[in-house]
Amino acid sequence: MSHGDADVSPGLAQQGEAPPKAGPHGPGPVEGVPNRLYGRRRGHPLRPRQERLLEDAAPRFSADPAGLGDPPALFAKPVGEVWAEVGFGGGEHAEALARANPDVGLIASEVFENGICALLSRLVPDGEEATAPALPNLRLWTRDARHLLAALPEGGLTRLYLMFPDPWPKARHAKRRFVHPAAIPLVARVLRPGGEWRMASDHPIYQAWVEEVFAAQELFEPVLDVWERPEGWPPTRYEAKAHREGRHPRYWIWRRR
Repeated sequence: MSHGDADVSPGLAQQGEAPPKAGPHGPGPVEGVPNRLYGRRRGHPLRPRQERLLEDAAPRFSADPAGLGDPPALFAKPVGEVWAEVGFGGGEHAEALARANPDVGLIASEVFENGICALLSRLVPDGEEATAPALPNLRLWTRDARHLLAALPEGGLTRLYLMFPDPWPKARHAKRRFVHPAAIPLVARVLRPGGEWRMASDHPIYQAWVEEVFAAQELFEPVLDVWERPEGWPPTRYEAKAHREGRHPRYWIWRRR
């Protein structure tokens, strides 16, 4: 079902999970965005190694929900700023970002269990699921990404990534897209002024949708809009797949005013 790194509609709550509540660090439910998950939480059955990764490694690598009010304190080493990625898919992009920017804390969000296991399998040696140390500047968020953004303090992030999300190409499914008029204020609140929302898509409908949504808002200004992956942006498997299948990825940077 997935089109890209976001195997599910990453801004939507999981079925049976309560919507984000109003509180000192964030707003309540996002007006106009459905409170349910559209897509799979699990693909093919998990192997024993994957089950161990989810049970033993994922909790140790994950951000503590109680600590989201102080994002830099989530990490095992001092960090100068905090970034987040919504819907990391197989995790190649998130891992590369964390390794290339050791002084930045990265919160990588994904609910698709097979994708979470793909990332953890590269970070954790077989047999060390319960003991291997986490990458010190990387924390996972395996719940609804919208809850993460709602719980982080205002201006808590300096950068947000959305790489090759599911386009939900049918018009009646537009409300399922993470880029959505109702989600713009949520992202704007958590990005500090001058912070960047970086995104990529290879689907022409989603590309046109990004243009439409951002043309109707005043919280972000355009910085970059190109058809070649900019220097310093790690590649992803879905970008490679797009090129193999003749689709043309497009890359944007939007700056928080």
